[in-house]
Amino acid sequence: MTRAISDILQFVEENDIKFIRLAFCDMFGVQKNIAILSSYLEHAFAHGVSFDASAIRGFGNVTESDLFLFPDPDTLALFPWRPSQGCVARFYCTIRYPDGRPFEGDGRRLLMNAERRAEQAGYSFQLGPECEFYLFATDERGEPVLKPHDKAGYFDIVPMDHGENVRREICLTLEEMGLRPERSHHEQGPGQNEIDFHFGPPLQAADNLVTLRTAVKAIAAQNGLFASFLPKPLPNESGNGLHFNLSVWKDGRNLFRQFLSNPEEEAASLLAGILRYAPEIAVFTNPLPGSYRRLGCYEAPASVGWSAQNRSQLVRLPAAADEEARIELRSPDPSCNPYVVAALLLEAGLRGMEQGLPLPPSSASESAGLPASLGEAVERAEKSELLHAVLPERFLHRYLDQKRQEFSDYQAAADPYKYEIKEYFDRV
Repeated sequence: MTRAISDILQFVEENDIKFIRLAFCDMFGVQKNIAILSSYLEHAFAHGVSFDASAIRGFGNVTESDLFLFPDPDTLALFPWRPSQGCVARFYCTIRYPDGRPFEGDGRRLLMNAERRAEQAGYSFQLGPECEFYLFATDERGEPVLKPHDKAGYFDIVPMDHGENVRREICLTLEEMGLRPERSHHEQGPGQNEIDFHFGPPLQAADNLVTLRTAVKAIAAQNGLFASFLPKPLPNESGNGLHFNLSVWKDGRNLFRQFLSNPEEEAASLLAGILRYAPEIAVFTNPLPGSYRRLGCYEAPASVGWSAQNRSQLVRLPAAADEEARIELRSPDPSCNPYVVAALLLEAGLRGMEQGLPLPPSSASESAGLPASLGEAVERAEKSELLHAVLPERFLHRYLDQKRQEFSDYQAAADPYKYEIKEYFDRV
């Protein structure tokens, strides 16, 4: 239920909130924001706040530069790492043209549309993300260096695990912001960590992921560290994955509840739809040149298949019962735009159910593969009927143009790995 704006304005005044961050993501999932004084918030709700879209990658040009941010009242959160006096609050925003039309590059809007289409078809989805990241040391100037925070491995504890207190601080911070982090632990790579969320509606889950990335970087910096969500920051270590746990509900029933023993036809077709379209949406789930160095290594999938237990498969069915039953998509990485990826997963699943796609047998074979490079991912996306049907053409065209250029620059580099570190390490 949407919170009353009058209640929000009263809350802001009573809690001495002086600054409001109006946050959004560019089309590639990089968070941006503008700060306004709290006295301007009522105006922002009514009329929006304009910004120069031509300065945001993929959003516009100088001849049509004005867009407006409208805060979503359901996304109010305080930044616990900011001062308690004159504190800072944040809203995620929808983006509109000056005439009120939705902006086609707004990933939140794309996900809202997908959720609405699912609801009209009688389905509701639940999404639970699992996000991995590295903690690196910084130099005397506070600049990040490629030296992991520790040498620990999977599920290690102190003294090997140096990230325990940082993860604890991150989880407590997220909880203060109203989120529900469920688990945290050290991952396989040195200095690598993971934080998992309880499942929720897809839009909320995508908002949570963007909040997680902000909180992780802020808390890491306060501890003299640098957090990286780059898919493959260390060439010979485990890459960062972003696993999406997805379930679908109809008439109050989780359709994956008895999938292995007695699969429901709709759930099987949903899974078949995701398998069918995964190679076509890889340019969104794995958007950087280095994303494809992660796939096929350290249990990250390279083939298209599903399994109840095999963690190297694209989709896994974790051992869970009743409302926890779900599928786990293991190919995405945290450099993606979570709004667009979640929207495409919903659309692929809905397509599968509408078309009654048959589910292939559970298999560990590698007869069909994900793209082997960003260049191949762009080619598959260009030919995708799904992407052209569900994404605005202007959005898709601009996105693919950018990715095509990124891959060309990556290929032309004398040392592609060093090039990617130089271009992306500080901003992913």
